[in-house]
Amino acid sequence: MRAYNSHSMPQSHFIIANTPQQLEQLSSQLSQESIIGVDSEANSLHAYRERLCLLQFSTPKLDAVVDPLALPKLGSLEPLFSDATIEKVFHAAEYDLIVLHRDLGFKLSNLFDTMVAARILGRKKVGLGNLLEEEFGIQLEKRYQRADWGQRPLRPEMLEYARLDTHYLIELRHKLKAELEARERWEVAREDFARQPGLIPALAEPPNQDIWRIKGARDLTPRQAAILQELVVYRESRAAQADQPLFKVMGDATLSAIALAGAKTAKDLEEIPGMTPGQIRRHGPGLLAAVRRGERAEPLRRPRRAPYDEAYVERLDKLRAWRKEAAKEMDVESDVVLPKDLMQAVAKANPTTPEAVAGLLAEVPWRLARYGEQILAALKPAQG
Repeated sequence: MRAYNSHSMPQSHFIIANTPQQLEQLSSQLSQESIIGVDSEANSLHAYRERLCLLQFSTPKLDAVVDPLALPKLGSLEPLFSDATIEKVFHAAEYDLIVLHRDLGFKLSNLFDTMVAARILGRKKVGLGNLLEEEFGIQLEKRYQRADWGQRPLRPEMLEYARLDTHYLIELRHKLKAELEARERWEVAREDFARQPGLIPALAEPPNQDIWRIKGARDLTPRQAAILQELVVYRESRAAQADQPLFKVMGDATLSAIALAGAKTAKDLEEIPGMTPGQIRRHGPGLLAAVRRGERAEPLRRPRRAPYDEAYVERLDKLRAWRKEAAKEMDVESDVVLPKDLMQAVAKANPTTPEAVAGLLAEVPWRLARYGEQILAALKPAQG
């Protein structure tokens, strides 16, 4: 087995683009390729509002790292992502596409996702490191997976780590595509590659700080919920001031416990699970002030749930049961057979004819041809 690090990395042309001139030159080079490997690094674990911190590209001829924090604009790369004649190979593309859409407004055309391909092939371990070890006997270092990519300057070993994330993607893509074709699963993979970019805008919406998303919030009284709302506002302001993620300021469970207890003194905070002496020193006055504001605020009543649709839930259960059995036949996870959003759309529409199913699954013709009749059968009311 080959274990690669910054000293044993196979040599190829390595470009670091951190000036407009270097970016223009790299963009021109990449635009001449028919296939490129792509990855990105953000600082989600280290900042209040994460940012795109690095873009990596590989072709059969070169590896390149682009530094967005050093460049005023990245517009010269936009045609590369939207060009349907250039295949972009990612591993686990969803998060990368969300960051690119949110920070740069880029839209992607012609995707190959090596993790999606591996799942469709029924691989049990689909991380990039797992696949490279299985396919090429290469073992990647993992020490920088949670690194702060917003720091500057980046150490040489971090740049090499970033480089490795795309260096093998094209070769891995070729092996996975060959297996997909050999096992007659290429068409279902193409469906998922084509669908994924269209799902990104909704996923890229800013996170909702609605307190009702916090575990245990719905069990609070209206007064306690008002206190929790003020505690959430306090945490948000402190995270913004310190440029830290919310969880590094304080966890949801701790806020819920403070609201439930209605803490009034520092002594009360000492009894709260998760509150350390250091947190009480840093946040005690602010938290207690937030509790007092919540006690004076209007009680916050939880929103009404949507009416329970028993027929919809029953149809969804039928489709889940059918999907689970179909997945066993393919030896894949259930959502490979029918993605969750499509399953929910079918359950909601309750199609009763082949034409109705065809309308719902128009963007996934392989699944329609293979499973359309089975879906109708699964939804058919029981005889009795």
